[in-house]
Amino acid sequence: MHQVDDLAGQAVAYVQRALGITLGYDSETLPVLDHYISTVPRDRPEMIELVTVTAGAYLGEVVRRQIGGRWEMDNPAQAMSWRLVLPTGLNFSPMGFVAAAIVGDELGDVDTAFDAPPAMLPYVEVTLGNMSEQSDQEYYSLCGRYDTLAHLHEVLVA
Repeated sequence: MHQVDDLAGQAVAYVQRALGITLGYDSETLPVLDHYISTVPRDRPEMIELVTVTAGAYLGEVVRRQIGGRWEMDNPAQAMSWRLVLPTGLNFSPMGFVAAAIVGDELGDVDTAFDAPPAMLPYVEVTLGNMSEQSDQEYYSLCGRYDTLAHLHEVLVA
């Protein structure tokens, strides 16, 4: 967890320096983080990678603190492979969500999907299918992903 805390803390520091706003590890700060990642130059892969990993750690910590869950790190050296697993088993790659938010699209080699244990997948699919349409900008935003995740979690708990 120390590694996640360090990376999330870096995201907080970057946003503080760039925007003068301190992120507080709650979902209300995600619009600020969305704004910050929208400023990442698309032609600077090293910047994209740095922001993806640090903002992903921050996003994961917001979800863990607000909804619950645990980090799964099969390979601690590969942050892009880390997943956050909610108490319901619903899980996702916070870094994948951030990478998709930066480019505003799916990435073939990056995990940007929600996942769940096989017995729960039909409920996830039905719930996602019943949700209202979103613009691409809203869908890929961290706010939109958090709202979808929170809704899916509530449905699975019920």
